[in-house]
Amino acid sequence: MDQYFSKVREYLLELDYEIVSVDDSESLFVVNNESAGVFNLIIDCEDPILIFEQYMFDVSVDNAQTFKSLLQMNREIIHGAFVLDETGKKVIFRDTLQLENLDLNEMQGTLNSLEFLLSEFSSKLIALAK
Repeated sequence: MDQYFSKVREYLLELDYEIVSVDDSESLFVVNNESAGVFNLIIDCEDPILIFEQYMFDVSVDNAQTFKSLLQMNREIIHGAFVLDETGKKVIFRDTLQLENLDLNEMQGTLNSLEFLLSEFSSKLIALAK
């Protein structure tokens, strides 16, 4: 597992992500990329997969239109998707990749997808969060 964890760390640094915290025992990173609008992105090396989770907002009103909007935006996301946490209250961007054959381009694709959705859907996400 250490080889994957080290590889992910190298890729993050190469992609100009700031590593805010590291939990070696959990194989977990928390990263930022301020210029891309990414803050507190959790990256978890859970062999055999790499999990990306970015908290977006809390669902304030449980209504079908909110969930319909999220599902419609999911169609536009290149990699990953909007999901709800186990409580059904937190909206999270989530993507998973295979660790065994992870390469820089694949990881960059997930991060670019997150950056794209933050820039393209920011006004929609803000409206949904209200």
